[in-house]
Amino acid sequence: NGFEQISINFVNEKLQQFFNHHMFVVEQEEYVKEGIDWEMVDFGMDLQAAIIMFEKPMGLWAILEEESLFPKATDKSFEEKLKASLGKLPIFLKPQSKTDKNAHFAISHYAGIVSYNVTGWL
Repeated sequence: NGFEQISINFVNEKLQQFFNHHMFVVEQEEYVKEGIDWEMVDFGMDLQAAIIMFEKPMGLWAILEEESLFPKATDKSFEEKLKASLGKLPIFLKPQSKTDKNAHFAISHYAGIVSYNVTGWL
């Protein structure tokens, strides 16, 4: 999976978080306002860790943008910066692809673990 797929998966995370919040959290708040006997269910922020990893100041998007500004940056330097900056996060994983033995890393998305290959991103 390449740049296009990681972009799609990121947007899916954002949309799923929006949906979960509005369909479950906001709806439950409305039940309480209306006096409906309701036991609140904690839907948490299951997707927030992945979203933050992408959007934080030295997150995936920021690292990609920074690397794209350097004329001598390579896919390898990008991969190394990702691993150095994000490697300790529990959702940033070693590649687990059965179809791409050259994948560089994986992300634990809402829908499952997806491996990515950064070849050609820069």
